[in-house]
Amino acid sequence: MTMSLKKLHPQSVWNHFAALCEIPHASKHEAELIAHLSAWAESRGIAAVVDSVGNLILKKPASPGCEGLPGVILQGHLDMVCQANSGTQHDFLKDPVRVEVKDGWVSAPDTTLGADNGIGVALALAALEDTSLIHPAIEVLLTVNEESGMDGARGLVAGTLQGKTLINLDTEEWGYFYLGCAGGVDVEVRHLCEPHPVPADYAQLRFDVSGLRGGHSGIDIHLGRGNAIKLLAEALRELSAHTDVRLVEMKGGTVRNAIPREAYAVCALPVDMALNIDEWVRQRHEAWQARFKEVDPNVSFTCKQGEVSADASISRTDRDRLLAFLDIAANGVARISDDFPGVTGTSSNLGVAALENGAFKATFKVRSLQDVRAAELADKLVSLAQVYGFSAWQDGAYPGWTPDPESDLLALCQRVYTEQFGQPASLQVIHAGLECGLLAASHPHLDMISFGPDIRGAHAPGERVEIASVARCYTLLKAVLQALV
Repeated sequence: MTMSLKKLHPQSVWNHFAALCEIPHASKHEAELIAHLSAWAESRGIAAVVDSVGNLILKKPASPGCEGLPGVILQGHLDMVCQANSGTQHDFLKDPVRVEVKDGWVSAPDTTLGADNGIGVALALAALEDTSLIHPAIEVLLTVNEESGMDGARGLVAGTLQGKTLINLDTEEWGYFYLGCAGGVDVEVRHLCEPHPVPADYAQLRFDVSGLRGGHSGIDIHLGRGNAIKLLAEALRELSAHTDVRLVEMKGGTVRNAIPREAYAVCALPVDMALNIDEWVRQRHEAWQARFKEVDPNVSFTCKQGEVSADASISRTDRDRLLAFLDIAANGVARISDDFPGVTGTSSNLGVAALENGAFKATFKVRSLQDVRAAELADKLVSLAQVYGFSAWQDGAYPGWTPDPESDLLALCQRVYTEQFGQPASLQVIHAGLECGLLAASHPHLDMISFGPDIRGAHAPGERVEIASVARCYTLLKAVLQALV
């Protein structure tokens, strides 16, 4: 399935990316990939070390005559977000990613591709094996579990890295140098609902929200796409105001850092209402199609007979509290940056919600370019949950990366970019959680920058990367490494 990748240019980059597509590497399941890369490095005389938290660090000595120069670090993460379209049979712990090369892009039509951050990893590995480059000492830091907790960057021991400059290869817009990123924190909500018997004469129905585009909970949050959990809660809250809805089960989203594309709920309704539910479903479906016609035109709302008959639901009180909380809780852009016009400053994403056997849980990803604002919004979400009687807390906070417009590395990269492409790159900060903030915490001496190729639809099925921009990115990376000598 990856043979088509090996025909692309630059071949060394795409060969490495093909290997990543063939070896499953979900968050917290990177061991097989680490073993493959360690063996690859050692076969080429490149030192490979796995640190105490599982990060892979590859080291290549400086070119002859460059031994006295400060070293450079290339950095990316090994894991990928695992998302698949409903009905797609794909086991991310066993199956290779099925890729497609079409119209100048590489994509995975029915799943995430893993270009985030597999392309960054492939670029770094290609640079390591390029014997034509003259360069200072190179360290390649490949972290683990970036997508579900940034555990690798969080656990990096101070003094592990010896280089003085760091190039992060985890951004997704060619033509930009990124100088800063948002910090973030998760908000976890839990509640054990009171059980309530379902009347024997009630009909059980399943409501489904589907067809949404989803996307990255940071860089796509400003696009106004539908959140399946929020839409489902909105619909059920409206329905429960007109009839006795017994909420049995509910589930939406799979990871906190992706906008949820699908959600469903199993409910029991009075038979007469269930028999006449189709018109209400149709009206709700049409209303959403009108609301989201520009950003999510394929949104769908359907209802069908429940496949399993449940004996118990949650109480009406818990139902009302749960649906009201999901409907009201902050989701989307909360503030635009004061310092970077047009850039999202603060946001939240209701990424996961589930009600199973009376146990309710929800997870939000809160991001901000200012750590204090992330904490403030997370505090409000926790307080709102507690008002409704739920347990809630903050978890997994990580700092943002503060821009340094006077960076020496930035000046060098701008000079090289202009020499290679005839104009300077644009400068930007990103509303996503690059690991640079955590790396700066353990290695405050580092001068850092980030760049990468054009990737679209990260964290959602159909994710794709532009082939030509990968080639340009590798040209830039090689030129920067040589300019450091």
